[in-house]
Amino acid sequence: MAENASTSTSRRDGLFIAAAAAFGVAIVVVDTFSVTHDRAEAGRPIATWEPLTWETTSVVVMLALLPLVMALTRRAPPRLAAWRRTAVVHVLGAIAFSLTHVTAMGLLRWAVYAGLGAHYSPVGPLSEFPYELRKDLLAYLGLVAGYCAWMRLQPAPAPHPEPLEALEVREGARRRFVPLSEVAWLEAAGNYVELHRAAGPILHRASLSEMERRLRDHGYVRIHRSRLVRQAAIAQVDSKPSGDFTVRLADGRELAGSRRYRRPLLEP
Repeated sequence: MAENASTSTSRRDGLFIAAAAAFGVAIVVVDTFSVTHDRAEAGRPIATWEPLTWETTSVVVMLALLPLVMALTRRAPPRLAAWRRTAVVHVLGAIAFSLTHVTAMGLLRWAVYAGLGAHYSPVGPLSEFPYELRKDLLAYLGLVAGYCAWMRLQPAPAPHPEPLEALEVREGARRRFVPLSEVAWLEAAGNYVELHRAAGPILHRASLSEMERRLRDHGYVRIHRSRLVRQAAIAQVDSKPSGDFTVRLADGRELAGSRRYRRPLLEP
């Protein structure tokens, strides 16, 4: 089940990356035509492929860095309770993001220009790092904020409970581990519950409600306000005209059940 939760989380993150990619494509198209139009209006026309290369390389590098930004956001989610630590983590993350972004897009532009027989300095964007950093800080904050909002809108599935094979029972300084397979039913006894086994009952300091929460996903069901039973230990259920019922266990013992809890018992 942990694998299913991981798969669901990966699908959720994949959808966010896809949404970011779609937004990036829109930015590339709009900015490319804006630059082309503005240059033409200023009397300095430029071939469309150049601003297209500038914008595309920037978006491609940001998308490549996005999984790292998401992982950092999961490890250090923005919280007021730990804002100092979070701020330090994300300031350093934003600087590293910008350095990588500027360096990588410079190299990509150089490669594209060289392939088309033109020239572009691979360190051109890096030489204007303060200018690029200001833009990248806004982009980084936008990605972090967008991912946080996405995680709230697309919550991760609740983890499936881990298999519980035994109950830890404390007896003074000694601890005993009672296999659930040995516990046929539990009964409230003041501040304790009695764990009923073939070898005899054991007192465990816990409320019946607490045990119901712990064991409801492990085959136990409430049949009475003071009693839980392991469904696998039930051999027969006999109904009464009043709506109450009697549960007969595989070992022959009989337990009274209340009509209030009849439906949960009979549900698959």
